[in-house]
Amino acid sequence: MRKIKNHIEELFKEIPKSKETELVKQEIIQNLEEKVMYLMENGKEEEDAINKAIVEFGDIEELKKELGVKQPEIDNRRIKLAKLNLKFALCGSALIIAFFIFINFYYTPKTIWFVYPTFGLLWWPLSMYFYVQRKK
Repeated sequence: MRKIKNHIEELFKEIPKSKETELVKQEIIQNLEEKVMYLMENGKEEEDAINKAIVEFGDIEELKKELGVKQPEIDNRRIKLAKLNLKFALCGSALIIAFFIFINFYYTPKTIWFVYPTFGLLWWPLSMYFYVQRKK
């Protein structure tokens, strides 16, 4: 069951060591070992049982929050790049819409059709806006 211990040690490497974290770590290892034993009793091979127990355990993001580990802040360059992409999307879509308006009124002034591609084109800056909001 060394594979389980190594996996849990790898998950807990960012968490500062304390009595509480060691107790939680030991409890998780014990639970995973019990799960492996249960799976082996039900016909799984040892390696398959260990892998299945590890996969079903998942990650420890919620546990990190409970133990008070601060999550790394989002890189400011990524936020700046996302904002730049939003500005580019706004300017680019405005230019393309202006081009559609020009083409529409120059070649077919009696039929207003520029509105239809405009609706499709507005998804570009809208999607970039929500991308920027998600990065914050």
